[in-house]
Amino acid sequence: MSQNVVVLGSGYVGAGAIKSLEEHLDGRATITWVSDVDYHLVLHESHRCIRDPSVREKITIPVEEIKSPSTRFRQGTVTNVDTDEQLVELEDSDDVEYDYLLVGIGSRTAFFGIDGLREHAHTLKSLDDALGIHDAISEAAAEATREDPATVVVGGAGLSGIQTAGEIAEYRDDFGAHVDIELVEGLDRVLPNSDPELQGALRKRLEAKDVNIHTGEFIGEVDEETVYVGDDTEMDYDVLIWTGGITGREAIENANVDKDDRSNRVFADRTFETSDERVFALGDSALVDQPGDDPAPPTAQAAWQAAEVAGENLARRVNGQPLAEWTHEDKGTVVSVGEQAVAHDVQFLPISTFGGEPAKILKKGIAARWIADVSSLGRAVDAWSDM
Repeated sequence: MSQNVVVLGSGYVGAGAIKSLEEHLDGRATITWVSDVDYHLVLHESHRCIRDPSVREKITIPVEEIKSPSTRFRQGTVTNVDTDEQLVELEDSDDVEYDYLLVGIGSRTAFFGIDGLREHAHTLKSLDDALGIHDAISEAAAEATREDPATVVVGGAGLSGIQTAGEIAEYRDDFGAHVDIELVEGLDRVLPNSDPELQGALRKRLEAKDVNIHTGEFIGEVDEETVYVGDDTEMDYDVLIWTGGITGREAIENANVDKDDRSNRVFADRTFETSDERVFALGDSALVDQPGDDPAPPTAQAAWQAAEVAGENLARRVNGQPLAEWTHEDKGTVVSVGEQAVAHDVQFLPISTFGGEPAKILKKGIAARWIADVSSLGRAVDAWSDM
């Protein structure tokens, strides 16, 4: 009887693992792909939709373009993973049985118990989120004047926060909108825990785009009109966006696998095995062991690399072969600030940090390569101008 391998999620992990599984299984098992949407979203470019919603056509790839005809696809929201019965439970749909399961359903936004934040802030975890931010900013800008501009507060100056602020600035400049942008980071610098040279280059470009940067004090409370920062600062806002952290999804809370108590993310070995030999996990859903003290970073780059090895390992498990260990290889960082970009520590390049046209082209190239890998060169070429 054919083994049933189930992959959860259509993000970088899901799309990449499906391509790898199909290659390495070569028809020796049944593959079922489950996602709440019927497309793959190039998430690290979703901020582009804040300025121009039409970009969604370029960064959403239908699952039918990614998978082979033999791979089954089930659209539905995962509500629970029953590891004892080997079932994936879906909202308003039949359960999906598995022999081996790959959990790649990403993460939720973490609100860290900050009063009012969940109720009043937009997040950026999906296409609908990006389009919702666009609509909110458009509505606020329509009512603003030069004397009374709309205020957009972006909480968190990591990758998502920086790229979001940059895209809002481009929207403001493209449409002549009266919008003030406030970027709030609780730690002392933008893109915390990164190289100071990269931090400085990003801050310079944000400030050149008239983004007001506030570092060193955390958001402590939010109500429907005001963000309270530190002990003394109050920011009235029209639109609030929160990009400050991640936590595991509710769907895996009851799964009988070892998880981090604080973040609800699944512990996984370098082979992507969990405490249940039939369940593999990676991407934002997991804390994947790595050499040293830290797990693999929750980045698109890490997910791309891991998905290929995870798909191969699932095929190896089906075939009774030993599993391969994965070690993340950092190939550098590229961050967009609107139409500009900054690149840092890019593999094989002699210069440490650079911007300008080379960084912009590199940012486009990264997105185009991924799109070509999971879909086609033609789709990648078509998307180039909007990346």
